[in-house]
Amino acid sequence: MQVGQLTIEEKDQLVGQTLAPDWYFNPVEDGNTPPNWVISTQEMDNCINPDFLWVKDLPLIEWVAPIPPPFPPTE
Repeated sequence: MQVGQLTIEEKDQLVGQTLAPDWYFNPVEDGNTPPNWVISTQEMDNCINPDFLWVKDLPLIEWVAPIPPPFPPTE
């Protein structure tokens, strides 16, 4: 699965912003080392907010799922 790669500055611009009415951008970190900030291709394709149409031109990279932190041992 591919996702759109963001710079930190681009991620900061998108947090809390709408891509369409009642639909907010959701930048997340992937599982690469160091992690990349990314958004889904659905967010890219469905963006109609004129302030953020640049997301349609983001470079695409393969999604690498983050490794969940280990659970603490149970007794």
